[in-house]
Amino acid sequence: MKKIILIIAALFTTVGITAQNTDVKKESVTTTKTVKDSKGEKTTVKTEEVQEVQKIEFKDAKSNTKEKVVLDKPADVSKKITVTVDGVTREISKDYSGFYNYNGAKCKMILDKVGYSIIHPDTKKRLATLRETSNGEYIVTGKNKVSVGHFDSDGNLILQSVDPKTDTVITEKAEMIKPEM
Repeated sequence: MKKIILIIAALFTTVGITAQNTDVKKESVTTTKTVKDSKGEKTTVKTEEVQEVQKIEFKDAKSNTKEKVVLDKPADVSKKITVTVDGVTREISKDYSGFYNYNGAKCKMILDKVGYSIIHPDTKKRLATLRETSNGEYIVTGKNKVSVGHFDSDGNLILQSVDPKTDTVITEKAEMIKPEM
């Protein structure tokens, strides 16, 4: 009998210790896009999962009153973006798809199987590809040029390439006009 009482007391103690004082809010948004071009129809599925975890703390936690005041604590927000393009699924940190202005010409950046493709918005012809490197920058391969690029805080693509005639580094900017929704 003594063992049974000790086991029950141990169970209640561990349940009380493992009680969670957190408020968790999860939100998931799935977007499906279909793009038709000269090579056929491509479907892109993007799922954004946002999770907010907020620790719950009371103003006077040890008081004996039943109604306690909850302190307002900041929430830890985590965001996970999963993209499926032509059956290939991968995670990305941010989606830079949208319309850009590069040297006075409008172009569109879309997700592809392993990175991004820059296409002409009317003809859907591929103008360049972007492939992410291990340090978070991108190798941008165009028809006659290879550049290294990164995105600034405004979503603009900053490109750096070498001018073979002057042997100097040229910095160019593809300005984001409108992000893809």
